[in-house]
Amino acid sequence: MTDRFDYIVVGTGSAGCVLANRLSADPANRVLVLEAGGQDNWIWFHIPVGYLFSIGNPRSDWMFETQPIPGLDGRQLSYPRGKVIGGSSAINAMIYMRGQAEDYDAWQSMGLSGWAWDDVLPLFMAQEDHIDPPNPLHRRGGEWRVEHPRMRWKVLDAFAEAAAQAGIAPVDDFNSGNNAGVGYFQVNQKSGVRWSAARGFLKPVLHRKNLKLVTGVHVTEVLIEDGRAVGVTWTRDGERFEARTDGEVILSAGAVGTPQLLERSGLGDGARLQSLGIETRAHLPGVGENLQDHLQIRPYYKVSGVPTMNELYASHWRRPLMALEYALLRRGPMSMAPSQMGAFAKSSPDQARPNLQFHVQPLSLDRFGEALHPFPAMTISVCNLRPTSRGSIHISGRTPDDRLQIQPNYLSTPEDEAVAIQALRLARRIVAQSALTPYAPQEHRPGPEAQTDKDLLAAARALGTTIFHPVGTARMGLPGDPDAVVDDQLRVFGVKGLRIADASVMPTITSGNTNSPTMMIAEKAARMILSGS
Repeated sequence: MTDRFDYIVVGTGSAGCVLANRLSADPANRVLVLEAGGQDNWIWFHIPVGYLFSIGNPRSDWMFETQPIPGLDGRQLSYPRGKVIGGSSAINAMIYMRGQAEDYDAWQSMGLSGWAWDDVLPLFMAQEDHIDPPNPLHRRGGEWRVEHPRMRWKVLDAFAEAAAQAGIAPVDDFNSGNNAGVGYFQVNQKSGVRWSAARGFLKPVLHRKNLKLVTGVHVTEVLIEDGRAVGVTWTRDGERFEARTDGEVILSAGAVGTPQLLERSGLGDGARLQSLGIETRAHLPGVGENLQDHLQIRPYYKVSGVPTMNELYASHWRRPLMALEYALLRRGPMSMAPSQMGAFAKSSPDQARPNLQFHVQPLSLDRFGEALHPFPAMTISVCNLRPTSRGSIHISGRTPDDRLQIQPNYLSTPEDEAVAIQALRLARRIVAQSALTPYAPQEHRPGPEAQTDKDLLAAARALGTTIFHPVGTARMGLPGDPDAVVDDQLRVFGVKGLRIADASVMPTITSGNTNSPTMMIAEKAARMILSGS
């Protein structure tokens, strides 16, 4: 390998792993992949319950923090991102979710050709290795393993029955394009082991002689000469390196990483860059703007007479049994995703399609990275799938060590405030159904004293936190759109040879978990790159 490549991919998160796989499939293509994190050689990257230990741990999490958020009473939030090959797919909830058909049809209606549901469904399926027999919506043989949870909980089954009593019909598959209903999520696991993007797409092809992976690097700049991206520079262990490309540079550093690299390279709002002493290479005011995320509001309920993870984990004599069950059978609590049960519903009859997603957990804790509560409980987390609030991510200095300015601006619009109130009321209506009565659920937070709309909005501000789905900070748009960063071929406006393929290009957030849609974007990007589009 030399320091010249056909393709340079920055980032081996969910998108970068797909790109590394697809672009290097032709041995004539020389591919360099750069990753700021390390190898996934830690046991908790692979045991599903390891999310309890990896989120909020500097070994596995970049430990970003937001600025004070006015809509959340000025609170600052942790903003987890995976610090490892596979990126956040190595620490996330492992939920396989495509979103709703209308999400992608809306992109098409914006003039973004080739992004409708009928266009992207084959891309999802091309990656899929589904445990169920092949059918018009699922297939086997791809790299992205999809299975069903390997254990069930009585309290979750009761929630599903209660949701049905409240008018949310049972559903077997959330991935048909219409995810309305309640049921168990499908998960990215294989025989009880987390199946990250690195396990599926990157590690099986690292033997290719035309593919070079370098980890532990901080890419400092995209090199631009005469209006064209010609390479990148990075630092590793205090040394500076440079690589050049005869083809393209593809940024797959995610909705947090990509805008900061663009700005450090002189791509962004000219006035902002000038204030930091950075020469403007292309005036793109949309860089770092349009941040969207799913704010989760996490009410939890004490229960009795039914097992939950709280007391199982707290029991010292049960922990060895759980470990033994997992070691022998790859089953039991250690095989579980953080959220096993899901539900999609409308916050009000005025909504044309489901705009709420519930992540129901047989456990409770104040926030991920902290201890479980010492009493039996369940959490009924609910998020607004299509928020109207918009935030931003910008650099504060010229080096990767300078603190990022992350401002999600949650609950900054009347529409989002109204949905938050309605979401908490719907959660209560479900819990009040007879199916959960045997377990005597008692609302611990926000607590039954919160009754008025004002009370519930205050509760949403106090309980709300990220559900780890940042997107949109380098969004797609049409030529002439002053806020767009890339076109519908994911090519950066104003710079040849530079493309973005990650969650940052989403013009609007998808209605569900964003990991697999991000990988679909990378699949499409790879096909466009290889076809010369």
